[in-house]
Amino acid sequence: MASDECEPDAFDAIVMAETRFHGEGYQEGYVEGKHAGVVEGRQYGMQQGANIGLEIGSYLGFAMTWQRLLLKGSNEKHSKKIKVLELLIEMIQTFPCDDPTYEKLQEDLEKIRGRFKQVCSLLHIPSNFRLGAEGSALTF
Repeated sequence: MASDECEPDAFDAIVMAETRFHGEGYQEGYVEGKHAGVVEGRQYGMQQGANIGLEIGSYLGFAMTWQRLLLKGSNEKHSKKIKVLELLIEMIQTFPCDDPTYEKLQEDLEKIRGRFKQVCSLLHIPSNFRLGAEGSALTF
């Protein structure tokens, strides 16, 4: 009778071992996956932040250069162009570059892009702006 009692216990141990190993494997995989996701997310976020910073910085440099050029030969016909350039510069300077949780980040970025296109139109410059591995470039 002792052997009858041993058989169900051995069978239960095998079944429970499989369940236990499955649970342990799941937990280990979950922890590793969560860690890998955080690392990958951080890298992606830094890359996207750098791209936005590059784009915004290019717009700012462009706007400040044109503002100075137009102020040198300042006359009435340049006043609207200067005003729009000042608005673009102000939008960029108030853009929350250091707050990735800012709720209107994409919306404000689109407004800046729109203002940049408006400036290019007023200056009769094509707004062919591209970002790539080689950096940013404005083509004229």
